[in-house]
Amino acid sequence: MRGLGSLIVGLLLAFFSTAFGLYFPPHVEQLPTITAQTSGSLIALPYDENFLFKCEAKGNPRPTYRWTKDGMDFDLHKDSHLIIEESSGTFLIPNTKEKTKYQGKYRCYASNKLGTAISEESELIVPMVPKFPKEKTEPVVVTEGDSVVLECNPPQGIPPWQLYWMTNDLRHIEQNERVSMGLNGNLYFSNTLVSDSRDDYCCFASFSRIRTIVQKPRLVLRVKPSQGDDDITSDQKRKPSILVPSSHSTTYIKKGEELELECITEGLPTPAVEWIKMLENLPTRTQIKNYGKLLTISNITDQVEGKYMCKAKNDLGEAEHHFQVVVEEPPSWQEEPVKSQLAEIGSDIHIKCSARGKPQPTITWKRNGQPLDDFPSTNYKVLDDRIIILRAEQRDTAVYQCEASNRHGTLLVNANVLVMNHPPLILTRNYLEYATMLGKSVIMDCRVFSSPPATINWRREDPEGSLDGERYSLLKNGSLQIHKVEMEDMGQYKCLANNSEGTMSLTTELFIKDSTRIVEPPQDMKVKRGSMAELECQVECDPTLRRELEILWMKDGMNILSNFSEGYFTDDGILQIVNVSHSDQGNYTCVVRTSLDQDTASAYITVLDVPDPPVQLTLSELKDRSVRLQWVAASDHNSPITEFIIQYEENHWEPEKWKEIIRVAGSQFSAPLTLYGHINYQFRVIAVNAIGRSHPSMPSKRYKTPPCAPDRNPENIKIEGHLPHQMDISWEPLLPVEHNGPGLEYKLSYRLLGVEDSWKEQMMKRHSFVVRDTQTFVPYVVKIQAFNSHGWAPEPRVVTGYSGEDLPLAAPEDVSVEVLNSTLLRVSWSPVPQTALRGHLGGYTVHWWQTQSLLNSKRIPSERQSLTIPGNRSHTMVPGLKPFSEYSLTVNIFNRRGNGPSSSPVSFTTPQGVPEQPPILRATNFQKDSITLVWAPPHETNGFLMGYLLQYQTVNETRGELKSVNINAPDTTQWVLRDLQDDNWYKFYLSACTQVGCGSAISEEGGTVSEAFTMPKHSFPEVSTVSAETSTESYELSTSEVTSSDLMSSKQLVASQEWFVAIMCAVALLTLLVLIGCFVLKNKFGKYAVKEKEETPADPEAQAMGEESPCEYSDNDEKPLKSSQQLFTDIKEDDSSEDSSTMSEDDGSEFDEDGSFIGEYSGFRRRVSTEVNGHPPPVTS
Repeated sequence: MRGLGSLIVGLLLAFFSTAFGLYFPPHVEQLPTITAQTSGSLIALPYDENFLFKCEAKGNPRPTYRWTKDGMDFDLHKDSHLIIEESSGTFLIPNTKEKTKYQGKYRCYASNKLGTAISEESELIVPMVPKFPKEKTEPVVVTEGDSVVLECNPPQGIPPWQLYWMTNDLRHIEQNERVSMGLNGNLYFSNTLVSDSRDDYCCFASFSRIRTIVQKPRLVLRVKPSQGDDDITSDQKRKPSILVPSSHSTTYIKKGEELELECITEGLPTPAVEWIKMLENLPTRTQIKNYGKLLTISNITDQVEGKYMCKAKNDLGEAEHHFQVVVEEPPSWQEEPVKSQLAEIGSDIHIKCSARGKPQPTITWKRNGQPLDDFPSTNYKVLDDRIIILRAEQRDTAVYQCEASNRHGTLLVNANVLVMNHPPLILTRNYLEYATMLGKSVIMDCRVFSSPPATINWRREDPEGSLDGERYSLLKNGSLQIHKVEMEDMGQYKCLANNSEGTMSLTTELFIKDSTRIVEPPQDMKVKRGSMAELECQVECDPTLRRELEILWMKDGMNILSNFSEGYFTDDGILQIVNVSHSDQGNYTCVVRTSLDQDTASAYITVLDVPDPPVQLTLSELKDRSVRLQWVAASDHNSPITEFIIQYEENHWEPEKWKEIIRVAGSQFSAPLTLYGHINYQFRVIAVNAIGRSHPSMPSKRYKTPPCAPDRNPENIKIEGHLPHQMDISWEPLLPVEHNGPGLEYKLSYRLLGVEDSWKEQMMKRHSFVVRDTQTFVPYVVKIQAFNSHGWAPEPRVVTGYSGEDLPLAAPEDVSVEVLNSTLLRVSWSPVPQTALRGHLGGYTVHWWQTQSLLNSKRIPSERQSLTIPGNRSHTMVPGLKPFSEYSLTVNIFNRRGNGPSSSPVSFTTPQGVPEQPPILRATNFQKDSITLVWAPPHETNGFLMGYLLQYQTVNETRGELKSVNINAPDTTQWVLRDLQDDNWYKFYLSACTQVGCGSAISEEGGTVSEAFTMPKHSFPEVSTVSAETSTESYELSTSEVTSSDLMSSKQLVASQEWFVAIMCAVALLTLLVLIGCFVLKNKFGKYAVKEKEETPADPEAQAMGEESPCEYSDNDEKPLKSSQQLFTDIKEDDSSEDSSTMSEDDGSEFDEDGSFIGEYSGFRRRVSTEVNGHPPPVTS
């Protein structure tokens, strides 16, 4: 490919300007050019206000206008009635009574100093009101069987018009093969009948354009009967002859119009007409009308041309007529003439005007609206279809007109020829910036006006570079195109244009942008109808194009926002479809575009929905007790049908209530149905897919089964004895649809098992019966059989049951107890004989009650507790006993009727246990090396209290060694720990002990103070001495006032003594408020119950074993010490103690003190740190 460094495009530019016309800069003189005109015919209809003749033109200088009418000058300004537009040559003729004088052919001339352009010729037609001539017509008299023509001769008028024949009372004359109207309006009778005689044949002509209907004076037709018999004689019969057309003719018709060939005949009998096209078949668009007498072909083409024949035949012979059809066409341009040429002085100019048509059009040349012969010149050559101007001069500048005409029309073209020399003028704006994407093509314009044509050169300016290569090409209009743009193509370019008259250039710049692309395209999705769908389209583009970035959404190729606005919402590349419907299914395309490029991505939305109801339900294979139902599945709405549900409805027992009868797989479209007798069925089908169920189908036709005996007997027979000497029998009755016929009853049969041979029977309609005066709890066999008026159900099965129960007669014997530990007892007994049970065994009940506490030998009011053991068991565990107590125990059996007598009481005692956890432990009087501990004794010692075990360890950053102190005085409630390390934080664990062992421990924390802040040992005066009395012992607790400093380590004390004093005062005030609150609570609630009763656990043996499991205690963060594991093998957890106490009677202990300690205790019980189940501190003996 040649380079573009010095590419000459003069010839290309000349060709382009010749073929496609020119753009003239505004300051360059231009020949007139018609831009708007009136052409064709204008019909002056009476309801039009005026009649417009338009003529507008452009040119430089501005054109002036003149008109001719029928070839003569027509001065618009001399007629005051005309309405003239001063800015153009347009004028209007008003619709007045004088409009007839304006009838004629008009032409507009637009002129300036360079030449004259002319418009096409237009004609104003002023129609006259059509009228039938006044004439006196004589009656037409013919003999029956003769042919006759009633002439219409309608007046001429503006087409289209319509002709028809009617009577005076406006009834249409009946037309048929014998009587018909021709295209000319005449009424033709092929032969006449006497009944054709009338004196009011009227021809009407309707002109729709002028809204006029005219009527011809009536014609009289008299038909004389033929001589002789009623029938027409053979002499009157004649063979066919052609009435229309009268002679052979040639029809010329314009292409595209409708061809009409008419062949009206006469004869007796009435001839039949047949149409033929010689040598070939009739064209496909041929229609035969008017009872075979008219052939029409619409929108004719050259293929219609040829020879046609109509043939009329009757019994006596036939007649023929031939038509020659010639298809012609108006002029049309074979080669579109050039409407504007720019030529340099001294060049040769060719103006070609080539037209085709049939007949061949005649070409007429004019210059500036005048015949070319009026301008004698030696440099013109006029050939058949062109003019050649040799060595053109500036005076040859003109508008040349070419007119092509034949009898079907005229074509006119104005060809502007401007002969001049002009230096290059670049029409493209200078310093224009272009932008494109990598890999795309770009076109940089350089449009030039010049004469002679300029030479165009392109070159690279900044940076300089070559434009050689296949990627660069120069277009015909001088523009530079770069294919597959690369990054190095960015920069400045210069276009230079020069001819013999001068030189001109322009500079342009090319920028390379990042491509616009979709980085996250929308994805195909399936969505349920009625839900919301969301498609996302994320885009990346050049930052400089972000503002002009446009994101459009299309559905099936149509813009959503302009065609489907309702229900669609778009925002920043996201399309939301609200309340999705079936119409929303389709292909969605995201179109992202800038002024430079665009990208697209598509996704398909599939709308899921429940299926449409099945259709076309039919019944087949009709039998007494079965039928086959068939159906056709409808649309599954994109979710396959998984199953069909068949339902039935019957109109006797439960009308309009549909019930399911069977389900089948979604691949089946029929199902055999088993039916009950004596039921009038109808069926429907429901389709099911993953989305849900369809609406039910339309019901099938009803089908009634004949009656028959029941298919089955009642089920779920229940035999119960609510009273000792009767037996209640009930059963589940048959469903109404299972009756299978009228008159359903039940036969109840029963007898003693193994005693009676004969059955006692009862017939009944209800579904229960009571057998009275039976023995107590004896076995019976029962059967129930269904019956209706058509027979018995199959033989029923036999059911065994018992008559009514009574209370047991005997108590369990050999009751023995084994005390397993302080809270658990094992009880066993001998079963009661079946004869004494007198009913269905329910189980055994163990009753026990505490008689006294062994601590003080005080008798306790009896409060029984019980444990029920279902079934035939002869032993159980009794948990929850109180240690060191005396108990009594009985056992009885029970059945469904009630409890039997109790066994003789058995007495036993429980051994001592471990004490409960002390309720209070307080650390007070913090010194440098000592801390005072104060506590309250446990409420339940569960034996003789032997003393306390006190353990403690440091709990600073790590835990220290655990030390123990055995306190052997049971009455001690205060202890001073000495020889402690100063400025350390301690944790204390205290548990009470009996001879069995120590109970669960309570914990407390406190710290010693540093040596610099040693406080006096008796700096806190005693506040109160509180005595408390329980059911086992009384004790006295002497305590000191507790401050918040008691709970801090020396590391947490403040450095300032004033700050310390303020804190002490605040804590003292807070303590006082707590004591007042406790006092109020004491007065409000009176006595405080230490324990509340709970129900016996469901599985007493399991609970008892759980209570006896060893409990291991350890610190929160340390594993339990080995020494503590052996010590606590028999110590119960605090929770176990509470469980045990709930199964014994309330000890009724009360606090009768003044309330200060009670308040402290009642609040403290909820907040002390009680650690169980493996987490309390280890205790050593």
